[in-house]
Amino acid sequence: MSDTHSGGSAIIAAFNPMNNKLNWLLLAVPITAYYSLIAHSPGMAFLFSMVAIMPLAFIMGHATEEIALRTSESIGGLLNATFGNAVEIIIAALAIYTAFSDPAQEQIMTNLVQASLIGSILGNLLLVLGLSLLWGGFNHQTQSFNQDALSMNGSLLMLAVLALIIPAAFHHSGGAENSITQLSRYASLVLLAMYGFALLFQLKTHSHLFASEGPSDGHDDPTMSNKDAWTLLVLATILVAWMAEILVHSVDEAATNWGLPTIFIGVILLPFFGNAAEHFTAVLVAGKDKMDLSLAIAIGSSVQIAVFVAPLMVVFAWLLGVGLSLEFGILETAATFMGVLVVNFILNDGKTNWLEGSMLLACYVILALSFLMS
Repeated sequence: MSDTHSGGSAIIAAFNPMNNKLNWLLLAVPITAYYSLIAHSPGMAFLFSMVAIMPLAFIMGHATEEIALRTSESIGGLLNATFGNAVEIIIAALAIYTAFSDPAQEQIMTNLVQASLIGSILGNLLLVLGLSLLWGGFNHQTQSFNQDALSMNGSLLMLAVLALIIPAAFHHSGGAENSITQLSRYASLVLLAMYGFALLFQLKTHSHLFASEGPSDGHDDPTMSNKDAWTLLVLATILVAWMAEILVHSVDEAATNWGLPTIFIGVILLPFFGNAAEHFTAVLVAGKDKMDLSLAIAIGSSVQIAVFVAPLMVVFAWLLGVGLSLEFGILETAATFMGVLVVNFILNDGKTNWLEGSMLLACYVILALSFLMS
């Protein structure tokens, strides 16, 4: 099957709704453009931009999978996690730039960035991983995975939680806002350095620890050329950026029109639609008993958001003079801490089953209700 489609036909096939029913949601792209540019209805533009991001994120995931099939499973999981988080990076970066260009919106935009980052961590850790364990558990009574890889990711998540707790504690002990921002910026530099060390550890010095121990079906072959896969990835990323720009500029009015807390939109709705790529990929491979890849995507995405994307956005905001900090609020910080703790406990024995997946989903529902009522 390798490289059977070429000359752009594979790219057209990737967008064809006859090949994937989810692509029917791509109709939301022109609808979003209509409500944003012609009808000037921010509420409807926000709704349809969220819907449009879902199939686009899935197409990004498909292109990344095609590229990842030519690499090792460890690098493949890393690529899936990285480009799966491209939606969050684009939304956060656009919101920070909006805060820079319009200081009157700085508070709204920084709150949106913080909420979407926390939501991405919780969404991947509890929702995506929970669905993966549930689906994998229905197909296989007990599944095992590489404990060494999980242990490193769990430790990195706890380090990131520390970087969130300290600014929150500093704030509630009477620390000045400016000092909290400065602390967050320097802590972000430390986290970025640690992420670099973790990549060196995973891909170079201790790569043998991350070799897959689970069964592999060995039947996954690339269905498009490398050039087509990269072209598809770039095209989908550009469309996501366009939809994200509309979404960011309409979120405040949409929250007012719908009577929903902005924090609920940022923590629950944005990651739910933006993480479609992780939802499908991580859950599907868990059903094939490829738990190392499933965990690399779900937990790897959370690690990347916590240890790479969040500090990167703080540094980006620092360069633009926007006061984004790691002080995400007590509820958000507590939710992240408990989420990381629950996942570390559940996966501590190196085995998973469907009940553990349902526990993670229950945690996610409880946290979603708390943000809805906040």
